[in-house]
Amino acid sequence: MNEFLEQALNKLTENVSGQKEGAMAPSVREALGDFCRQDAEFAQAVAQGGSFKECMAVVAKGVGNSISDLEAYRKAVQFYFKGADIRFHMVIDLCPAAEGEMAAPPSAQKKILDLSDFL
Repeated sequence: MNEFLEQALNKLTENVSGQKEGAMAPSVREALGDFCRQDAEFAQAVAQGGSFKECMAVVAKGVGNSISDLEAYRKAVQFYFKGADIRFHMVIDLCPAAEGEMAAPPSAQKKILDLSDFL
């Protein structure tokens, strides 16, 4: 575990005030924690950056009646690491209960190439 991860995760446990901040805080906290675990440099930025309460105030600023999760996470990440961005990837699973019963989707199947075919 990197030296800043524990500090960053502890910082994210701070309570927030405000109705909008309170509504968004659990999911933003979870996303930031995941990002800290993914990248040591981001964990350091959170550990050495502003408080989670300040972060959530920035995320809530200018929000009308709603904000997408993606935009809330983006604003939170940029609070701690200017210029950073996040990517989001969704995949539909029409039969989640059938997982394991069916073969892997084509994109996940391995391909074997014989290099002699290219000679």
